[in-house]
Amino acid sequence: MDGRIFLASGFIALAAVAGVLVMAASPSTPEPASLAEANVAATKAAEPAAQAPALASKPEEKPEVAAKDEPFVIKRILPIDGPIKYGDWHWDETNVPDGPIVITVDLDARVLSVFKSGYEIGATAVLLGTEDKPTPLGVFPITQKDIDHVSNIYTGAPMPYMQRLTDDGITLHGSNVELGYASHGCIGMPDPFAAKLYKLTKLGDKVYITRGKQVGLGDSLEGSS
Repeated sequence: MDGRIFLASGFIALAAVAGVLVMAASPSTPEPASLAEANVAATKAAEPAAQAPALASKPEEKPEVAAKDEPFVIKRILPIDGPIKYGDWHWDETNVPDGPIVITVDLDARVLSVFKSGYEIGATAVLLGTEDKPTPLGVFPITQKDIDHVSNIYTGAPMPYMQRLTDDGITLHGSNVELGYASHGCIGMPDPFAAKLYKLTKLGDKVYITRGKQVGLGDSLEGSS
């Protein structure tokens, strides 16, 4: 045999052996058998990368908790046109939820307002005291109720639907509310209005008596004196 052919054959054999050794030393990822398998393999390979941002993402924020409904904050004012005249009164508690009762009296405006759960449900012009016997300022809880009360201080004067505020005789009560009349410090209301208020209130409900303090929607009724 020609020596050159034998030598060439030897080189070919050595090259083949070397190729096998190289492949054994550097294994590669086997290719998938089909396109479907290729897609599955690609998805699995991408899973760690897709999960990484999720692990490092900002924690989910909790929704804000709504503020507790505050019954002493004004939620509605009765739609009354113009000033309330002597003898006039308004009452509307339609669809107003049950809740605490707060009564306000503005000595300058000479108006009493009734709030239920923060909704104004009643308003009326009132009689007040004179300079000699003024209606006091402050916050007064109702301490006594008497539907047919008769004054033991002012010569048996009738005081229907009486609700006592002070020990020295200042009360809420029904009265003939007309221009030119005054009280001895009490707060006089038209009898029909006084009857509604009497039925609604309970002992301990507070009456805030102020002078010229303006309140509106969103204002707090507590501490308004």
